[in-house]
Amino acid sequence: MADSREFAIVVFGASGFTGQFVAREVAKNSKGKFKWAVAGRNKAKLEKVLREAAEEIGKDLTHEASIIIANVDDEESLNRMCSRTKIVLNCVGPYRFYGEPVVKAAVENGCHHLDVSGEPEFLETMQLKYHDLAKQKGVHVIGACGFDSIPADMGVAFATEQFPGNLCHLETYMSMHSGPKGFVGHYGTYHSIIYGVASNFEGNLKKVRKQLFPSRMPTFGPKLPKRSFVHYSEAVKRWCIPFLGSDPSIVRRSIRHKAEVLSQKPVQFSAYMICPSFLAVMLLMFFGAIFAMLCRFHWGRKLLEKYPKVFSLGLFSHEGPTKEQMEQASFSLLMYGSGYGKKTADLDPLPPKPDSEIVVKVNGPEAGYVATPVCIVQAAMTVLEDKLPNRGGVLTTAAAFHGTSLINRLNANGVKYSVVSTSLAE
Repeated sequence: MADSREFAIVVFGASGFTGQFVAREVAKNSKGKFKWAVAGRNKAKLEKVLREAAEEIGKDLTHEASIIIANVDDEESLNRMCSRTKIVLNCVGPYRFYGEPVVKAAVENGCHHLDVSGEPEFLETMQLKYHDLAKQKGVHVIGACGFDSIPADMGVAFATEQFPGNLCHLETYMSMHSGPKGFVGHYGTYHSIIYGVASNFEGNLKKVRKQLFPSRMPTFGPKLPKRSFVHYSEAVKRWCIPFLGSDPSIVRRSIRHKAEVLSQKPVQFSAYMICPSFLAVMLLMFFGAIFAMLCRFHWGRKLLEKYPKVFSLGLFSHEGPTKEQMEQASFSLLMYGSGYGKKTADLDPLPPKPDSEIVVKVNGPEAGYVATPVCIVQAAMTVLEDKLPNRGGVLTTAAAFHGTSLINRLNANGVKYSVVSTSLAE
C-alpha cells in the first residue's frame, strides 16, 4: 500500500459508544508518529470525541487528528474515506446491517479493514464474498478484533506455540468479573446480540458455510469429549455452559486456515462460560429461552429492542456502563489443552490418549469498552509496523497475525497471555 496516504488510521463510527473509546486508544498510541482521523455522520459529535480524547490523555490532538464526514448510506463518502487512509477501524454495528458497504469500500480502495464484530454470519459472508478480491489487492480484512475474539483466537495460537509437541484438544472457560458497582453493557452490543440470535433461526449461516467449507476439517488425535449443555467443571470448580459468542466460529476458522496453509495439526476446540452458581445457570437458561423465542419474530425483536433492561435482567441499557464500573470490571479466560509431546507426536498410530497438558491464561480489563479498544488498536499497530504473513484476504486474527508481535503488544497494554502450567511426557 502506498505510503502517501493522508492518514494511517481512521476510526469510523467514532461517535458511537465503542468508537469513542477506540478513538481514545488510537490517540494514546499515535505519539505523534502518524496522522489519524475520526469519521462519522455528525461533525459536532466527532469534535466532542476528539476534545474528550485530548482531555483524557492530556495531549493536544490538533495537529495529528482530523475529522471525516462519512455515512454507510453514502457510497461515495465511504470511498473517499477509505482512499485517504491505510487502515479503517470500523466500529459501526450491527454489522449485518451496516458492515458490508464499509468492507466493500475498503477493499476496492486498497485500505485495510479491521472491525470489532462478534457476528459469525457477517464475518463468514465477508470471507465468502471478498476474500479473493482482497487478496488480489493486497488488502487485509480482519474481523472480530475486539474482545470478540482476540483473547480466545490469539490464546489458541499462543497455547499451540507454547506446547512442545502437537496440541490436539483445547477447552476454554471464560469468566467475567465486576466490582461493587456491578456492570451494565451498552445497548449497541445488546442490539447486535438480538440479531445474531435471530440469524440462527434463518439458516443463512449454514448456507454460507457449505460454500466456504465444502469439506469437513480433518481431526488429529482422539475425539474431544462432548460436555453436557450444563456441566460442573472439575478444572475450574464451577458450573458452566457453552460460550454462546463468536469465539468457536472464529477459532475454528483459524484452525482450518493453519491446517490448510501452514500444515499445522488441527486442534479440536470447545468454549464454555463459567457461571457463578447453579441458580445463575437456571435463571440464565430460563430467560435465555424467552429471549431466543422472541428473537424469532419481528414483533419479538421490537419488544426486546424497546425494553433492554427488562429482557437482559439489567445487564444492558442505553446509557451503558459508568467509568467507575468499567475501571472495576475485568475478564479471565482459562485454556486447558492436551496433546502429544515431541516423542509421541509423530507416531503412527498415535497412543490412544494424549500424554501432555498445558494450561494457559488470558486476562485483562473490562471486556467490551476497555479491552476491545486495546485489542483492535494493537492489531492496527501491528498491521502498520509488522510484516504480515499473508498477502491479504478476509482473515481471522490468528491467521492474519501469525508470527507477528501482536501478543507482545497486547501483553504490554494490559491484555496478558501466560502459561499457568505444563505437564509433559518424559
